[in-house]
Amino acid sequence: MTTATEDRKFTVADFASSQDVRWCPGCGDYSVLAAVKKVLAEEGIPPEQYAFISGIGCSSRFPYYMNTYGMHSIHGRATAVATGFKIVRPDMQTWVITGDGDALSIGGNHTIHTIRRNVDLKILLFNNEIYGLTKGQYSPTSPQGKVTKSTPFGSIDDPLHPLSIALGANASFVARAVDMHPKHLMGVLRRAHHHKGTAFVEIYQNCNIFNDGAFSHAQDRKLRADNVVELVHGEPLVFGAKLDKGVVLDGQNLRVVTIGEDGFTKDDLLVHDEKADLSIHFRMARMRSPEFPDAIGVIRCVERPTYDGMVNAQIENVIAKRGRGDLQELITGRSTWDVAEVDEDE
Repeated sequence: MTTATEDRKFTVADFASSQDVRWCPGCGDYSVLAAVKKVLAEEGIPPEQYAFISGIGCSSRFPYYMNTYGMHSIHGRATAVATGFKIVRPDMQTWVITGDGDALSIGGNHTIHTIRRNVDLKILLFNNEIYGLTKGQYSPTSPQGKVTKSTPFGSIDDPLHPLSIALGANASFVARAVDMHPKHLMGVLRRAHHHKGTAFVEIYQNCNIFNDGAFSHAQDRKLRADNVVELVHGEPLVFGAKLDKGVVLDGQNLRVVTIGEDGFTKDDLLVHDEKADLSIHFRMARMRSPEFPDAIGVIRCVERPTYDGMVNAQIENVIAKRGRGDLQELITGRSTWDVAEVDEDE
């Protein structure tokens, strides 16, 4: 079990590697990297107690820039590699760094099963709605009509919604943050850090080279108030520059209302409950500007057994009953046989 040290203080520098950070100038990845290092420094856990595992993509360079254990694995397989690592080293704080293409295209199957198993991992999905590393093709999260090098006449695909997939896999922790709002981002990362189980965090991340402004409605301080609602457990969904707008549950659907109009008061607004029914969380995760404000913050946080914990408990239980066993006996045991030499003259 990873625990904080009582006699040692850490700084951001303790978590920074000697490698030069090489992302495009202005990339949102810089902000996420800075936020992660600050949060880890605050937690008081030594760098050697962390492992960062990534797949392929711009975001997947992340392990190079952390002075921790880590692995730059292969396309789409970061969650699978991290699952194996976490089972063998349950004492390590293990983070997965991935992107919308890496985790939801070639890695979609691995992502889903990691979440449903509730492996004790922190998965940060950098969503820029584009393939940045391979120079601007459309990704699984690109909106319909998106013109890219691989969709010159506009994408006809219906985009995937990362948080919908996570909730559909019965995720125990689901959250969303924005790269350019570090204070809020760090708050979400702290919550993910302390969650026991799969903590799935979608981060709106701007690719200023191939998809600049995809999330300007949530990043621009002048636009943000009217397009984003910050979720706080036990608090109503209220937003707007004048805090005069809110979200209500109208039957089975969500609806935006103006406080003070049509008889609506703050008491009528939907109150956020991180442990509410999945159907409510699913609707909140699908809210998107301009019809709705984007929901940011922790959407869902519940407790359930972790896969790595159950696997290791099962192993210990079997060992207690049958002993540790013998590898050589397993190899040459009951399922072996001798092949007699055949005399060709017979």
